[in-house]
Amino acid sequence: MAKLTYFGMYALQHRGQEAAGIAVSDGSGVVVYKDLGLVAQVFDEPTLASLRGHLAIGHTRYSTTGGSTWENAQPTIRATPAGTTIALAHNGNLVNTAQLAREVTVRGLNSDGATSDTALVTTLLASRPDLSVEAAAMEVLPTLRGAFSFVFMDETTLYAARDAHGVRPLVLGRLERGWVVASETAALDIVGASVVREVEPGELIAVDEHGLRSARFAVPEPKGCLFEYVYIARPDTTISGRNVYATRVQIGRLLAKEHPVEADLVIPVPESGTPAAIGYAEGSGITYGAGLMKNPYVGRTFIQPSQTLRQLGIRLKLNPLRENVRGKRVVVVDDSIVRGNTQRAIVRMLREAGALEVHVRISSPPVTWPCFYGIDFATRAELLANGLDNEGIRRSIGADTLGYVSLAALISATEQPKTRLCRACFDGEYPIELPAGNLIGKHVLEGVDKRVADSGTTGQEHDNEAGADRSAPGALPLVASPGGSDALHRP
Repeated sequence: MAKLTYFGMYALQHRGQEAAGIAVSDGSGVVVYKDLGLVAQVFDEPTLASLRGHLAIGHTRYSTTGGSTWENAQPTIRATPAGTTIALAHNGNLVNTAQLAREVTVRGLNSDGATSDTALVTTLLASRPDLSVEAAAMEVLPTLRGAFSFVFMDETTLYAARDAHGVRPLVLGRLERGWVVASETAALDIVGASVVREVEPGELIAVDEHGLRSARFAVPEPKGCLFEYVYIARPDTTISGRNVYATRVQIGRLLAKEHPVEADLVIPVPESGTPAAIGYAEGSGITYGAGLMKNPYVGRTFIQPSQTLRQLGIRLKLNPLRENVRGKRVVVVDDSIVRGNTQRAIVRMLREAGALEVHVRISSPPVTWPCFYGIDFATRAELLANGLDNEGIRRSIGADTLGYVSLAALISATEQPKTRLCRACFDGEYPIELPAGNLIGKHVLEGVDKRVADSGTTGQEHDNEAGADRSAPGALPLVASPGGSDALHRP
């Protein structure tokens, strides 16, 4: 099972590159092995051989709550008062993390130095000696606000749960001798599992020796992440019955209709811009070709955890194909502009390589609002489109022209109704209510820990300056990451 989980995680490496871990059970105990790094860096043959069992979960981490530390790597693991063990892996991001942290503190529970929402959920699940894990989950899951797709386990049972809005994908598959749950259908393909269905929003699934059973902990209100279609998911994945590659090609065709230009060559920013560039070439009649060569051994620059690494990564990652672009009017198709670093560097590289004109086309609308549901651009200050109009962004990145696909065209390409999609990063309509004040942000728990450690005082003494809820018993000082509360107020 550990090897099967390893290959499934390999298929999902694009979803997180900061840490990797596997939990496995042989029926008598749960063991977790995790570390910072890529799947191939964390695990080798001897390690996998030592992880014996018939039940396993795995995780590749992309941090949205809590820094990149070993303690925050997943799966998280907690012993229960009944003598069993719970291990949990999480894709998404909770928005009531501060409230959960307060509950854990008030109840005198120990989160073992971790500063992630995942650790809090694991702690709460493991804190009910009077309930089975399944019963505890049915009590805890309805109290969580935000986006979550969980896989968790004890010694004998595999569990999976998806928030009521189904923001992040989660799919159920069938193996010849078992069941598998994964973030994307591509991972099921790679481990030889057949796709059964999506885990429904608000559903808890349990699998043990007796088979699979399902329960509802919330009424489903589907709001799938629109950015999954644009960037996050693999092209060979299917979401809500729609192939991601086909979606991206169609976005490119619509982009060509909305933003035509006279040019000689359409090139993608590989790999995420490739399907849309193919669609743009089809829609415009302009020749498609290669103009940027990608080093396959450099990770996704978007999800690197620091600005310095992102900028270094762009230069390491892409190099212009001078013979193809020299003397030509080039259309460069990319999936999104978040901070602008990638596009600025690409335009400069193409001009240096001899391109006569560089026209940038983006297969998503401007990202103007932060995401609090599992993507790490959670401050408006980081978003280039927040403070600039189209012309300002064009000048900022140095392109001759700039065109974004419209939100309506993007939604139509997914073949999903607008009402079933979360579009918050594009239109500011947040389907899950955000907390008031500053009680939000990637490092909100680290802010709590640091303030308590620095002051050695109780939370009540600093409630006013920290923005904590004075009425809550045992309230701790809560500190938002910079700009974290910004999204709560429209300009």
